[in-house]
Amino acid sequence: MKRLGYFEHYPASKQEGYGREAINLSAILVEEKFAVEDNAVALALFGHRDENLKVLGEQLDVRFVPRGNVIGIRGEKGAVRQARIVLDDLIRVAAERPLTVQDIRYAAQLVEGGKNGQLGRLHDDVVQVTSRGKKITPKTLGQKRYLDAMRQHLIVFGIGPAGTGKTYLAMAMAVRALRNREVARIILTRPAVEAGERLGFLPGDLQEKVDPYLRPLYDALYDILGVEGFRKYVERGAIEVAPLAYMRGRTLDDSFIILDEAQNTTPEQMKMFLTRMGFGSRMVVTGDITQIDLPKGVYSGLQEAREVLQNTEGISIVELDDADVVRHHLVQRIVQAYERFDQDREKREFG
Repeated sequence: MKRLGYFEHYPASKQEGYGREAINLSAILVEEKFAVEDNAVALALFGHRDENLKVLGEQLDVRFVPRGNVIGIRGEKGAVRQARIVLDDLIRVAAERPLTVQDIRYAAQLVEGGKNGQLGRLHDDVVQVTSRGKKITPKTLGQKRYLDAMRQHLIVFGIGPAGTGKTYLAMAMAVRALRNREVARIILTRPAVEAGERLGFLPGDLQEKVDPYLRPLYDALYDILGVEGFRKYVERGAIEVAPLAYMRGRTLDDSFIILDEAQNTTPEQMKMFLTRMGFGSRMVVTGDITQIDLPKGVYSGLQEAREVLQNTEGISIVELDDADVVRHHLVQRIVQAYERFDQDREKREFG
């Protein structure tokens, strides 16, 4: 691998001055230089107007002062050491793709938790390449566990909040299996549950009424395969997208089957779906048990399946959480806020 960065250490007593003020640090503080040898990687690492460095500095309680391709790092010895590790990890990713604020925050969380250098390793696990040349890789350790579970088990449940990549990564694994001829077709399904609106009020025939529920599945496939690629697979019958009700009475052989929004299935629907599995098939069930749209008093099939099947051989249940959210950082904060609110409400009601 090309050597992208190197470090130089300076004692705290040296009055070099990376910024306007003179340095006057105690004996426990240090300052170091980190140089990035590749200009493009340096730009990706620093971010627009050094935004990435600002975020990382806040996370690790250090100060970064960039000068060209060289970064000055100031702070307590332990924090500076962590910053070195994170920067070294981030440049591996920055050499391949643009960094996001979520990458920066997560890399800092990993090193603070003693899981050093993991982000670069995650990026090495390329699941699929989209029609636009974008590499699909896990972005968190939870996503990595989820992908490994899909590789090792015939039935996998991916349970977690919005933005954790449950459906998208399942789609990527399905496309990979189809392209490698491990399966003959992909079948994608969702329960058509009404969330505040009545299907009868929507315009069009039955297919047009159901399409809005399936739109997120189309969007993911458009991104992975491209619109034309998706249409070709559909015309050949290699990809089928249908409401869950259409699964009843079928036996699905040599298929990669994904049930999305499974929290909105009833226990009867979930059992019906799982028993559709035929020879040479694999199943992935995704859902978020905090967003159930079933009528009041109806128990979620996903919740029941998690309890019933948790110790069943050949089935893996992967729980993702807010640390695995890879959308805008505000999504992670929203998820955390709702979790705190729900916990407080339970304490008030049952405490």
